[in-house]
Amino acid sequence: MHQSSIKILHLDSNHPILMQQLQDTGFTNHEDFTSAKKDIETKIHDYQGIVIRSRFKIDKDFLDKAVNLKFIARVGAGLESIDTDYASRKGIALIAAPEGNRNAVGEHTLAMLLSLFNKLNKADREIRSGHWNREANRGHELDGKTVGVIGYGNMGKSFAKKLRGFDVKVLCYDILEGVGDANAKQVSLEALQQNADVLSLHIPWTPQTDKMVDTDFINTFTKPFWLLNTSRGKNAVTADLVSALRSGKILGAGLDVLEYEKSSFEHLFEDHNVPEAFQYLLDAENVLLSPHIAGWTFESHQELAKVIADKIKALYFGESQIENDIGRVTGIGGIFFKSKDPKALVAWYGKHLGLKTDAYGSSFWWKDAQGNDCMTQWSPFKDDTTYFEPSEQSFMQNFRVDHLDLLLEALKASGVTVVGEVQRFDYGDFGWILDPEGNKIELWEPKDSAFQ
Repeated sequence: MHQSSIKILHLDSNHPILMQQLQDTGFTNHEDFTSAKKDIETKIHDYQGIVIRSRFKIDKDFLDKAVNLKFIARVGAGLESIDTDYASRKGIALIAAPEGNRNAVGEHTLAMLLSLFNKLNKADREIRSGHWNREANRGHELDGKTVGVIGYGNMGKSFAKKLRGFDVKVLCYDILEGVGDANAKQVSLEALQQNADVLSLHIPWTPQTDKMVDTDFINTFTKPFWLLNTSRGKNAVTADLVSALRSGKILGAGLDVLEYEKSSFEHLFEDHNVPEAFQYLLDAENVLLSPHIAGWTFESHQELAKVIADKIKALYFGESQIENDIGRVTGIGGIFFKSKDPKALVAWYGKHLGLKTDAYGSSFWWKDAQGNDCMTQWSPFKDDTTYFEPSEQSFMQNFRVDHLDLLLEALKASGVTVVGEVQRFDYGDFGWILDPEGNKIELWEPKDSAFQ
């Protein structure tokens, strides 16, 4: 099927880069952000793809009417609003984008934890009311604590990585084996419950996790603990959480999600009957609430769209097209090596060879075939750097690439060792792999003018 005959119905607004990338590839995009579900069902047979956030449930009746549907792409991490089993039986591919907002969730979770520990929300309210209460706002330090993470996928790993700057022990539990890494030690659920001072949930909402955090679950923890939930509200029983807050078993809670949320995540209560347990959360000074926005940043808005566009293209056009899209290495990004005295070495090269140096060594600016400005880096590192780890070599190569996320997925699928998580900066995205001899290679998707 030619791209121009592939029609995609967008049911929610997203970053314009999503529709633009699909259009540039040859897809036909239609949008309908307002029609009722029953009206969408009358025309869904015309479409091969759906892009949705959480506007309504994609159930069996809807899928039966979508007779030509090939994929459903949800611009987010979870697929609980879709009858995934029935969709799979009908051969409909399911696409989600947890990579797109994992960094946002990791940062938000850390922000909630630090705010709770330091009573920042309470102190701020009191100052604004004219009260200067220092002792009542004495906080706790994170260093020395044990943080337990349940669900060690994209979101859990992102949060654990954010904790690297603290002197904490991070334990993780997951139903999958072998997911632990340098940032968290994988342990049994029992071991986590015996040691955790902080519990952070990063799990989907499934029949196995529904109402998982209840009184029995809470009481299996050896120590009183702090609870963070940036996953799904229905994973915790609010009334049981409140009982634990009252008793002191839970010392405080940071909740980005609530049991009472509608499936669209856009509303809480359509009437004004606020449950007693929720009223307690509203009044409690040791509870921090946010409206399901952990993954809802300006940056993730764009990244989610980019990931979805890449995955739709990867799904539809097969490996040969994706190989072309990936582009592999497009040029040398730089040479990194260890030095006993980087500053003196940089000065020597500047004095004797005329290199124009900066904080990173020397930046070489050049033009590509179309006249775009490009940059290559020459950088000495102090010989005790850990940046080259796990490689034991004294050097590291940096290559410029297109479509870093797609490339890393393809490399991992072909058995190449991928080191750590993608790092994103305003000048480009970075990932790392190991060659067969264990040498570390940095892959860089730049954001200079040649790559716009």
